[in-house]
Amino acid sequence: MGMIDRFLGFSQGVTALGSAATGMAEVFVQNATRRMELDEEAYARAITQAGQEFVVARQGWFDGFVNGLNRLPRPLLALGTMGLFAYSMVEPVGFGTRMQGLQQVPEPLWWLLGAIVGFYFGAREAHYFRHRVWPAQQVTETTIETGHQADAAPHALVARPDDDFADNAALRDWVATLRE
Repeated sequence: MGMIDRFLGFSQGVTALGSAATGMAEVFVQNATRRMELDEEAYARAITQAGQEFVVARQGWFDGFVNGLNRLPRPLLALGTMGLFAYSMVEPVGFGTRMQGLQQVPEPLWWLLGAIVGFYFGAREAHYFRHRVWPAQQVTETTIETGHQADAAPHALVARPDDDFADNAALRDWVATLRE
């Protein structure tokens, strides 16, 4: 079959016509095979990037020891509290004696313990609060580089001179169309 096509000279013309038809069809209908290839490539890049985010530099024994110590307070407090309940049921007399001993602890020492625990967990929460990704907030007024305020819709954008995008001409034009 290949010899007859070459002999008649149809092979190159038919191939060119087929390529042109394929190219024209892809203008109107997406090439599903190519779409799957691109999706797989994007997925592979995303997985590779996600894997690189979790790569940790090799640490020494001291860093590992300190990281282990930093992870202890919460489980120890939780397990210790549950242990107190179990201890009160297993050895009620010993538990009562120890609770009477806790009643002898002066009040300022309880305040100190509360401050230490509160600052430990408060600092942890503050850290996560500071590093939270906040959603975009809706603003009722639009301010552009000139500092002039306009009557805008409640969903309008704020563009202040100290923003990173304040010098973007396309963005300024878009903000101007919002005010119209």
